[in-house]
Amino acid sequence: MPRNRGLHDRESKRDDIVAAAREMFVSDGFDRASISRLAKAVGITPNTVYWYFDDKDDILVAVLTAIAAEDAADYPTVADRPLAERLIWLVERLHSVGPLVSTVHDRVASSAAIAEWHNGFHHFAESLFVADIEKAGLYGSEADAMLRIGTFVVEGLLTHTPSPEVARAVIDRLVDSISPA
Repeated sequence: MPRNRGLHDRESKRDDIVAAAREMFVSDGFDRASISRLAKAVGITPNTVYWYFDDKDDILVAVLTAIAAEDAADYPTVADRPLAERLIWLVERLHSVGPLVSTVHDRVASSAAIAEWHNGFHHFAESLFVADIEKAGLYGSEADAMLRIGTFVVEGLLTHTPSPEVARAVIDRLVDSISPA
């Protein structure tokens, strides 16, 4: 038997748990997705889940990290587009997992792991348009405020899911407020 087979099997099973959890967390909600149901979906016992993850929050972080990694890998395909198109792309990409945004905000105060992931998401979202803010001539506290406003707009669009037309209007208004006068 190859020396790394155990590690490969472990990574494969962990990926299976993350995939099943992603589906359950999005379709049923985080609170309604039990470890027992998750284990059954993957074909393991509930106690075995804890061999791969510390707790349910750890599983949520793994799900969110997988989603962010997919988006980061695909981002170069839109990186050279105007800011409004990049933000619409992000909102559209994350729309299918939008319910997890509320879950993150509900759990951020009680879970250090989720709080750390949430802060990382903000940095990722802000990195998507920091260059646009600099090009607009915003620096210091003005730039920091605009970065946070942009992140809050993206989170708000994911949480409240307006029509595509309204989402586009909100993003266009945000971009207009960033653009140099």
